[in-house]
Amino acid sequence: MAKICKRFFVKILTGFFCFSFLIFLLTFIFWWGIFVPKDQIAREKIFSVEKGQGLLEISQNLEKEGLIRDKIFFILYVLLKGKEKNLQAGKYYLSSSMNIPQIAQKIISGDIAKIKVTIPEGFTKREIEEKLGIKLPGENLEGYLFPDTYYFPIDLNGEEVVKVMRENFEKKIAPYKEEIEKSGKTLHEIVIMASLLEKEVKTKEEKELVAGILWKRLKVGMPLQVDATITYITGKKTTKIPLEDLQIDSPYNTYKYKGLPPGPICNPGLESILAALYPKESEYWYYLSTPEGKTLFFKTLEEHNLAKAKYLK
Repeated sequence: MAKICKRFFVKILTGFFCFSFLIFLLTFIFWWGIFVPKDQIAREKIFSVEKGQGLLEISQNLEKEGLIRDKIFFILYVLLKGKEKNLQAGKYYLSSSMNIPQIAQKIISGDIAKIKVTIPEGFTKREIEEKLGIKLPGENLEGYLFPDTYYFPIDLNGEEVVKVMRENFEKKIAPYKEEIEKSGKTLHEIVIMASLLEKEVKTKEEKELVAGILWKRLKVGMPLQVDATITYITGKKTTKIPLEDLQIDSPYNTYKYKGLPPGPICNPGLESILAALYPKESEYWYYLSTPEGKTLFFKTLEEHNLAKAKYLK
């Protein structure tokens, strides 16, 4: 009887260990398949999730692209997380050196592939289009595409770029809306002036002084005579304006027509916008930028003309 009991106990014990080993083996396999990357080192590649694709199709494509060992691991992980309905369409930077939780998290959170783009202050709409290689749809965009560093989707489109840049403009301007209303000038007038300052001078102090000069000229009915408006018309990259260009018949020609031009001539940064909003009063009526980039200020036209003869030969 003792032998029978012993034999029975051994069978139970053996069965228990076999079952435990099987559970351990399965647990290890799933842990290995989910948490250990397919490759130790691998380059990132673009992986696309199209609209309407579900968990099964996404997991099949991940396996097909060589990003995971087997689709079952991805399916199991996402189901256990309860996120099968949160997988988002888009293009993603993925690598087989990422484990399944890392890959899944990107697709679940919508962490799509992006490109870093810096739009410099003073860029025109056309220059932004050339930099991005796309057309920007919409009217009256010049001046309102805020220059900044952006992270755009890799498959960016013009509508999205305009939306993001305009929203950034509104965000930057928001703290000063009340001050703009109190200034007696419209936001559009402030932006136009800021665009002139952005193209004409470099430093904050120079912009504030030139803003004071230009607003003062407008008040007394003097033409602004801003060289940057001429280069905006011609598209020439030069600081020397030929006399014939000053005769161009365009509302942007501030030598020929008094008042502000009808719209901004570039997309100014916040420093220029604030200089237009908070100009510095002075006794100066004229200024001149030398070929070396230095800005000189003068009280009289005679002083200004003497400086032109000296520096702009």
